Amino acid sequence: MEIIHATGTSPGIAIGPVYLQEQQKSEVSMTRIPDEMVEAELAALERALSGVRQEMADLITQTAAKVGAKEAEIFRAQMMLLDDPELIPPVRELIKNEKISAAAAVVQVIRKHESIFTGIKDEYIRARIADLHDIGAQIIRLLNGGQRPRPHFEQPVIIFAHDLSPSETALFDPAMILAFVTAAGSRTSHTSIMARSLGIPAVAGAGEEMLARVKTGDLVIVDGNEGVVILRPSPEILASYRERQEQEKKRRERLAAYRALLAATRDGHRVVVAGNMGCRSDLERLLEHGAEGIGLFRTEFLYMEKEQPPSEEEQLAVYAEVVRKMNGRPVIIRTLDVGGDKEIPYLNLPPEQNPFLGYRAVRFYFERPEIYKPQLRAILRASCSGPLKIMFPMISSLEEARRGRAIIEAVKKELLEEGHSIAGTIEIGVMIEIPSAALIAGALAQEVDFFSIGTNDLVQYTLAADRTNEKVACLASHYHPAVLKLIDMTAKAAHAKGIPVGVCGEAAADSIFIPFLIGVGIDELSVAAGSVLLTKEVVGKCSKEDAAGLAAKLLHLKSAVEVKKALTAYWQR
Repeated sequence: MEIIHATGTSPGIAIGPVYLQEQQKSEVSMTRIPDEMVEAELAALERALSGVRQEMADLITQTAAKVGAKEAEIFRAQMMLLDDPELIPPVRELIKNEKISAAAAVVQVIRKHESIFTGIKDEYIRARIADLHDIGAQIIRLLNGGQRPRPHFEQPVIIFAHDLSPSETALFDPAMILAFVTAAGSRTSHTSIMARSLGIPAVAGAGEEMLARVKTGDLVIVDGNEGVVILRPSPEILASYRERQEQEKKRRERLAAYRALLAATRDGHRVVVAGNMGCRSDLERLLEHGAEGIGLFRTEFLYMEKEQPPSEEEQLAVYAEVVRKMNGRPVIIRTLDVGGDKEIPYLNLPPEQNPFLGYRAVRFYFERPEIYKPQLRAILRASCSGPLKIMFPMISSLEEARRGRAIIEAVKKELLEEGHSIAGTIEIGVMIEIPSAALIAGALAQEVDFFSIGTNDLVQYTLAADRTNEKVACLASHYHPAVLKLIDMTAKAAHAKGIPVGVCGEAAADSIFIPFLIGVGIDELSVAAGSVLLTKEVVGKCSKEDAAGLAAKLLHLKSAVEVKKALTAYWQR
């Protein structure tokens, strides 16, 4: 038996046979080519680039539908590399000037980029280098006439590899993967991100020597919680981990009892536990886990599945199907929230130094009716299929909220004049994710029918800490007293006007934080499908009266450390 300690990047325990993924290596000759072959090599490069673009487009569509728009953005970013003036043009120049093959030119350009960043340990830079390698490997594969390998397994396996490129990871059938173990990588590597999205245990950074100690078929244990890999486990260790798996199975069975139940505190206070939907497959998961509605329907995946905006009819079909399948449970559809970390090339949004603070979401609606109008028409037409609400993201002022509502009224009038049916009452709400919106929540509450607090963005804008930047992500804490005060302020303003307020960010699924949210009067928690049952259970363990007292105490604390300590103590009583 051998125990390897590494980094747990996706939680869970897996026991099963190894599948050792061999590194794909393409032999590339660096010898010069005759002058008369230059044009042929340039033409071969263009064919390969076209092939890679098509493969990337297919991966974007598949990933957006099966995993989510955020994960599909990995491939969108890779596709954009093909238009980088520092990547492909130098390859063409090397072919023409140095008289080398297209494959050799690609290798040289990738090596040059890699050498620039040698020694830099920043995880973001490492991820970009990994993207370059992946794109380069795909171009070379097509230049050599190779097909994309599609592994087929007879039984579920644990994948062991040096590292896995995004395209390799996306090709695995999740139903046949028990876990991922990579010699390289980190929490921010693409494999780790995909594994967490799919709910597959993963361990990264296990070291190259680990690969020499296993072979396909070996029985291993992977503990993604602790970052441990156990090769050839002893019978005692194997039994211990099987017991842990059994305990996890019992936990899931216990939580399953909440599927058909409406969430309420132990003293009878109702708190709706809804779900977040970010891709097509989320709908079935939300239904399976007993979500009481969809508190956040992220519509970006519909735009990322295609190379042009989805038509009104295409959107209508999706929205209507979701509303019908929710069978009377409310669906809150957020209008397109693009910009920041979500780029859609065909929208041609200008490059910006600070995209999170820039021209995004509602800020470009008013100038791009060809984008927002088909979506609003589709949403309004889908309202006849069941209870549906519309929510605007990135509201920072009263004027934006009023203007958004006026647009809906204008589109509604247009549809009625055309003879379309629309539900008599359609609630309109706004995301509270910018501090200015929380500070004027009282005024906003007079203009809309509900609030939804997006804690992910609210935290990063309040604390000036980019949650996607590993260097400062640790500062982006929803335990910060300033964030608590903004949430409390928003809830008070909503209830003073008699409108409901929900939370749809990561804080809504934080078990130790939920008592604070209940204590300040949050009416709805919207979480990922996999968190619905646990969130219902946590709500059931709380007392509204106790939570209110706790919240009052937390609002007087001075640091995130003190807040978290007090919340932990609440659960340890």
